[in-house]
Amino acid sequence: MPSSSRPASAADRYWLLFAVCAAGLILPLEYTGPAMALPAIEQALGGSPTALAWVINAFALSFGSSVMLAGTLADRYGRKRIFSLGMASFTLFSLLIGFCRDVWMLDLLRGLQGIAAALAMAGGAAALAQAFEGRARTRAFSLLGSAFGIGLASGPVIAGALVQQVGWWAIFLLGAIIGAAVLIFGVPHMQETRDPEAQALDKLGGLTFSAFLVCLTFAIMQVPEDGLGSLPVLGLLGGAAACLWGFVRVEQRHRRPMLDLSLFGYRRFVGIQLLPVATAVCFIVLLILLPLRLIGIEGLGPWRAGAMMIALSAPMAIVPFAAGWLVRWYSAAGLACLGLVIAALGLFWLSLVPVGQPGAALLWPLLVIGIGTGLPWGLMDDLSVSVVPVERAGMATGIFTTMRACGEAICVAAGLALLKALLASELAGLAGHQDMGDVALGRVANALAMGDMQRVQALAERVSPAAMAQLYSQGFAHLLQILAGVTLAAALCCALALRQPRKVACPTGC
Repeated sequence: MPSSSRPASAADRYWLLFAVCAAGLILPLEYTGPAMALPAIEQALGGSPTALAWVINAFALSFGSSVMLAGTLADRYGRKRIFSLGMASFTLFSLLIGFCRDVWMLDLLRGLQGIAAALAMAGGAAALAQAFEGRARTRAFSLLGSAFGIGLASGPVIAGALVQQVGWWAIFLLGAIIGAAVLIFGVPHMQETRDPEAQALDKLGGLTFSAFLVCLTFAIMQVPEDGLGSLPVLGLLGGAAACLWGFVRVEQRHRRPMLDLSLFGYRRFVGIQLLPVATAVCFIVLLILLPLRLIGIEGLGPWRAGAMMIALSAPMAIVPFAAGWLVRWYSAAGLACLGLVIAALGLFWLSLVPVGQPGAALLWPLLVIGIGTGLPWGLMDDLSVSVVPVERAGMATGIFTTMRACGEAICVAAGLALLKALLASELAGLAGHQDMGDVALGRVANALAMGDMQRVQALAERVSPAAMAQLYSQGFAHLLQILAGVTLAAALCCALALRQPRKVACPTGC
């Protein structure tokens, strides 16, 4: 049985739900919101396109590489303790970011902020799974999914308003304010729970897994600049493979590994882990890249660009919670896979809208994508903890959140890298007429993918802004079509993996 100082009252459980959902609201907002602030950060702090990309990637990478270890820490040292430590650290780092005077210092603090977020989410979600049971747990996780989705999708909206009215640092000040509110009003009502059978920490497993994720992400980011067959990329991919092999060996030998590899022998468990990766492909990549297009390429202000993103974010306020209600009549797996198909159709529709079209042309496909993604979003958290005993909720949450965070980190890096490659390919057809060398091609593609038209014009003076916008439009459309295809493939794989086995009729009629 999990340890606890005293039984939790109904009021305590609802305060716990408030604390975890508030964290679920602000943590993802702090992930997607800074995408709206990148032009303002560049203007205030300077920095190359690579350094600015790490404002996003540093948070995602540190979060993804540490969240599984955070789940183990929650099981061993207590869910309340780890949640409190994570929220306190997150609040502190959010305050410090506002005082940065260099973009690389900002990147470093963003990495530390991601580790703090991992502690908070792993501890909070495990505490939630421990406090609620049955349908109440499904509703609680549906509410958490709604909060997480609202925070993730409303990040660009809120950030756009804050950047335009106050400044880029106000995004992180908001995170500090909400984090402080959670610590003051929510944490005192939480009950401490832990896994009494938790043993020594799997330190080597955590180290090898983090090294694997870092090497893989770096390799993906270097492909557009160095090429897939280049020595740096091959070296990083080889290092990632070696670290993954080492991680698997460590987990097989550890008495109580942070990742129970035997779970991957179950088809439905694997199918559940595919869901967060699929939503990262069809939703998270767009949340990061679309603001760069709206502000940098189409010339919208931060506030107007954020308002355009409402079509994508609004469904996250309703659909995840509605999905938890619909499971009374329909299977969770069927609803999740249907959502992915809808999101894929929305991505393809969006690919048909070129740069320069009226804003209304973007709204309907964005709404379809948001609705489609919202269906699996509200169901997959509860599915993830339903496959293991509640005492190991920290492990289950850690595995699932790791797949979600790793999927987001890798997919965002891959999406940005793929867009750079597509733009470089489009530029190559133009380069013969503009005397543009290979090095310049890479630099222009990098700046164009980040929406830095000022740098693009400085690097390619003889190419008109209109031609560059048309070129970007074609590359972005191809990216969306690839994302749509990957999402459809993921929906098919999930449907096959999550299908229920048929019941065999008894020949004797028993």
